[in-house]
Amino acid sequence: MGGSSLCPEVCRNTFGVAAGCPDLRVVDTTDPDAILAMERSVDLARTLFINASKSGTTVESASLGAYFWEKAQRGGQWIAITDADSELDRQGTERGWRAVFRNPADIGGRYSALSYFGLVPAALIGADIGLLLERAVQALEANRPGVSSLQPPASGLDGIHLGVEIGGLALAGRNKLTFVLSPEIADFGNWVEQLVAESTGKEGRGVLPVVGEPLGRPEVYSGDRVFVALLLEGRTSREIEARLKALEAAGHPVFRLFLKDQYDLGAEFVRWEIVTAICGAVLKINPFDELNVTESKDNTARLLGQFQAEGRLPEEAGAGPEAISSLLAKARPGDYIAILAFLERKPDYIVGLELLRARLRDQTRLATTLGFGPRYLHSTGQLHKGGPNNGLFIFLTAENAQDAAIPGRPYSFGVLRRAQALGDLESLRRRGRRVVHIHLGRDVAAGLDQL
Repeated sequence: MGGSSLCPEVCRNTFGVAAGCPDLRVVDTTDPDAILAMERSVDLARTLFINASKSGTTVESASLGAYFWEKAQRGGQWIAITDADSELDRQGTERGWRAVFRNPADIGGRYSALSYFGLVPAALIGADIGLLLERAVQALEANRPGVSSLQPPASGLDGIHLGVEIGGLALAGRNKLTFVLSPEIADFGNWVEQLVAESTGKEGRGVLPVVGEPLGRPEVYSGDRVFVALLLEGRTSREIEARLKALEAAGHPVFRLFLKDQYDLGAEFVRWEIVTAICGAVLKINPFDELNVTESKDNTARLLGQFQAEGRLPEEAGAGPEAISSLLAKARPGDYIAILAFLERKPDYIVGLELLRARLRDQTRLATTLGFGPRYLHSTGQLHKGGPNNGLFIFLTAENAQDAAIPGRPYSFGVLRRAQALGDLESLRRRGRRVVHIHLGRDVAAGLDQL
């Protein structure tokens, strides 16, 4: 989950799979429909399982590990990536797994892209991790104090300067950091979204990363935006460049960062970790903790305990799609709209939700984000609860078509997923967030059409 899964997903979707190397599937969900679909799509006897978790106790990765271990109990098919002396380290050693990669314990999960968590899966799919690290080291050298202050790198602002700029603009009210990415590196947005949101969203402050929102005309934006364009050299469309220039002309800050090729993502991992740390210093918060992530985890654990004692979870029927109107009536200048979807991440659902995002943005001039549960709990979920109270939350749930038992647990994936949704909903309400829960029922496609 989170930092353990997002960099591998970026590498798979950016570099592809080299000839003769195994494909990579990232399973970072508790949705039983998605888990069962993934299981059916592979030959389990010819699959290598990578269980990646700093602590080894994260409920999602521990549950998924238990589920797939029951299906494939050959140690040679398993690898662990974890901290030394963790529960997962002990498990991998005792079960004779093929390898246990012990990561330095002082690396936080979302800052772990260029550690074993990102590099082991990247190496397995045949990515050139030597070149990736070479670009990262070059960026690190360019950001050394005394170097960065004299000569920003050719690809644009270094991390120190950019972090000061973004932090200062956030203090001035431009706290919606909107990313514009070349299609070839579009998946990088999911990684940087987690890094910025989980690091800066606390103590009533924060920078909202806006990823995947289509680039619009100046009139659909309010004065709370900053735009950062990460562009592959020579591949920027005329339309994108024209829209960026129009935004600049309208008074919006626009930063352009140019990459020679996809392997410059190594430099971007470094740059944005530095940007985020410096931005946190400007905002006077600690960019290395995530107190409100733990809050939702605790709510989930309590609800699962209630299920074990009573055999059921609390009832939460949810409203119909028409409830969105009452939520939008509460909008204030400087707000944003977050769609929190405890739905399977199916392509057709994503298309529908992105259409909803675009319409909401164009009609309200508010920034919009889209997160799928439970993965957003390890990303923007921190900012939703720890950041400023300027979010309008559209919380979507649906019924699963199937369920799957979790070996050794008194609850199924369906129950776990529902407990996670209810736990986060409870946390948002307790903090006085403006939220509407819309239940789409069993026919999700029809529910989305209606919404």
